[in-house]
Amino acid sequence: MPSASLAPGARVVVARDSSDARRFLEASTASSIRGDIKELPARWLYDALGSRLYEAVTRLPQYYLPRREAEILRGRSAEIAARTRARTLVELGAGAAANTRLLLDALHTLERFVALDVSEQALRGSASAIAVEYPRLDVRAIVGDFDRDLALLPPHGPRLVAFLGSTIGNLYPAERERLLATLAGAFAAGDALLLGVDLVKDVARLERAYNDGSGVTEAFARNALVAVNRELDATFDQRRFVYSAQWDAEHEWMDVGFRARGAQTVSIRRLGVDLDFEDGEPLRIEISAKFRRARFELEAARAGLGVDAWWTDRANDFAVALLRAVEPHRSGEEPDVSRRAHL
Repeated sequence: MPSASLAPGARVVVARDSSDARRFLEASTASSIRGDIKELPARWLYDALGSRLYEAVTRLPQYYLPRREAEILRGRSAEIAARTRARTLVELGAGAAANTRLLLDALHTLERFVALDVSEQALRGSASAIAVEYPRLDVRAIVGDFDRDLALLPPHGPRLVAFLGSTIGNLYPAERERLLATLAGAFAAGDALLLGVDLVKDVARLERAYNDGSGVTEAFARNALVAVNRELDATFDQRRFVYSAQWDAEHEWMDVGFRARGAQTVSIRRLGVDLDFEDGEPLRIEISAKFRRARFELEAARAGLGVDAWWTDRANDFAVALLRAVEPHRSGEEPDVSRRAHL
């Protein structure tokens, strides 16, 4: 599919060409599929069809996350602008950059907008749209990974890095800490991180959000199997895998994927792998961790970030946190999280 043309004022930097990204995804797949729980990297969800299906998921009445985050940003964007006075806004995992426009409207000191995402096509579309809507801004799109290409972010500060949509919940705890520590280590005085996190709540509500009656969320998950069959010459039979999205109380995350219907063997021929599944064995596609404020602040402090502000929506479903770099605590010590913003 040809790339969308760019509007004047927008630039694209390709940090990871398609062959590099492909090698990395194949290596990640070969590793994760051999884990104690067989797992396909969530990136397989987001081909062109998967991206459209995800946008449909965000419009479902059960899927409250983007609406709750938008509620917070509508009410707090002016305060975020006053607290940060950012000249550069960076969005990680930008996609369509929907809720970001609430920040763009409020940040009157802003000079440039930088979006970093793995999808060049999605970035070209969102960068062009923002360049047209906000002609005063220098708009740059970086095609790359937020876990490998943060060094490419422009140094002009103060910088506000936005990681919205509770995308951080798709990372395992060690991955979250590594990302947050990398950001903390790269921050200069005045830089800040704006992070959207979904909160722990009633289990029935959480499971409804990932098990809509219309089947859109299941179709989104099943598209990962379609993509792996197509791209890696695999033999996943959709009829022999039952969709499953359940709450894991021990880890406080939604566990999203499939369970094998009957014992079977699946070949992933491009990787030279044959996978034996027992009846009922899980195949994970993604996790979606939910957060409590106290635990989140401990995680952030271990990575060298302190919570400067914490806002929730009226229903206390979702939170947006503003974080800044602090001295990370030493191993074996409890981080000091007593200095909290009372909002």
